[in-house]
Amino acid sequence: MYQALYRKWRPKTFDDVVSQPHITTTLKNQIISGKTAHAYLFTGSRGTGKTTCARIFAKAVNCENGKDGMPCCECEICKAADNGSLGDIIEIDAASNASVNDIRELREGVMFTPEMCKYKVYIIDEVHMLSVGAFNALLKTMEEPPPHVKFILATTEIQKVPATIVSRCQHFDFNRIKTEDIVARLTYIAGQEGFTLHEDAAELIARLSDGGMRDALSLLDQCVAFSDDITLETVSNASGIAGRDYLFDILENIADKNAAEALRKVNELHSMSKDLKVLAGELLEQMRNVMLAATIDNGRDLITCLPEELKRIEGIAQRMSLNEILGCISVLQESSERFARSTSKRIELEMCIIRLCTSAGGKGMAVSTSMPDPELAKRLARLEEAVKNGTVINTEDTEKAVEAPAKPEPDPDFKKVDPKDIQPIQNWQGLIEEISRRNPAISGFLKKSKAFVGGKTVFIIVDNDFFYQQFRKLNAPELIQEVLKENFGQTFNIKAKSAKNVSPEDTENPINRLLEKAKKLDIEVDIKN
Repeated sequence: MYQALYRKWRPKTFDDVVSQPHITTTLKNQIISGKTAHAYLFTGSRGTGKTTCARIFAKAVNCENGKDGMPCCECEICKAADNGSLGDIIEIDAASNASVNDIRELREGVMFTPEMCKYKVYIIDEVHMLSVGAFNALLKTMEEPPPHVKFILATTEIQKVPATIVSRCQHFDFNRIKTEDIVARLTYIAGQEGFTLHEDAAELIARLSDGGMRDALSLLDQCVAFSDDITLETVSNASGIAGRDYLFDILENIADKNAAEALRKVNELHSMSKDLKVLAGELLEQMRNVMLAATIDNGRDLITCLPEELKRIEGIAQRMSLNEILGCISVLQESSERFARSTSKRIELEMCIIRLCTSAGGKGMAVSTSMPDPELAKRLARLEEAVKNGTVINTEDTEKAVEAPAKPEPDPDFKKVDPKDIQPIQNWQGLIEEISRRNPAISGFLKKSKAFVGGKTVFIIVDNDFFYQQFRKLNAPELIQEVLKENFGQTFNIKAKSAKNVSPEDTENPINRLLEKAKKLDIEVDIKN
């Protein structure tokens, strides 16, 4: 019976786990020294090895002939664990066992000693899916479990796990797997399985998998169904993405404001039964690359594309202004959000293409892709309501409504800031990466920023005047506020200021005082405390 590649090639020892040495080394050392914890929390994106490491750890702590902190994979316990027949390693899917009664059964089971092993190991996958009552039922057991019991919790959404649970576990954060590591693993598996995998095809699979080994192996499985000789074209057909030439032809048409030719390309792809939603996602990803090529010198290491595609990306970046690129990213994001609700993906993508090709500054229709100014929208709404109700219209509001948005004045809250009362935000760069996945246009300008928290206000200092001016137009405060709430469980007021034109000699300026404090602190303070 055929077995999927991701199951067949699942790592059986810590040495087989890819791109997580900071975790596997620690776990091996704990097993060697006999100082393992009673509860672990594994977090990270899908396909990075959380459940795999949990299974290896469960085998290793119970293996009869373990060596250097790893299971032998030859004894009865290891073999029973590998084929899923070992009763002392219990895997629970929290997505389908989320109730209080399910956890009560678990609590009753932990009181019994193991049948074959030294430890009973409970692996709870997608633990964030447990109900509030189930978490409460689990709490006491996790805090003081019997000596023969260990818990391993795994989740992709750590922000949904209560702090009371997190604090009772040793927390390990799994990184996204590096592209080169995925390519090396795919190449090795292809050689063992007896089919040919071209290097550029392996790179494309790795990029499409977004740092997840399971996704990469699943896509490789699809490719093998097409052909034993896996090329770029094979990967394109198996994954449903547009052919690379079509993709960059459309981007070049957008740069040239040639809507007619871009629509013809979309029509060809539709006739070939290409997935238009996937195409829109590919366009967004490549427009991010164009943005990076246009703003960062020698930023090739940040651009995710095949080597031969880089020249075309750089050519597109030279033909568009930064405003146009950012506008295109906003339009593509808005269109991607509407795809799920659209009755016709073809019409949705065609509308998107027309908007991209007729953006402000281009030829043809003067359709602006920039987002409306919130204050201007409010004033217009008040005027429309006044006209509708027949009330008196304030002429000052009328004049303000038709004016272009003024450049924001320096935020007065910064003048009141006492650096003694605020602290740098822990893992600000990690939060920027989360913002990047949702809106690359915003995160690109936050790379060199500093962020501080005081009370319920977060102060962000950027070094780019353009971003500061566009801060609210890009809806940056709302997105940053959302990401902070997901990570820290509370809502903050967002304040931003540009430090570009602040003189370093102005030591009394609060911005300089905050930046100086950030340099002096060796340990950043967690705002959850």
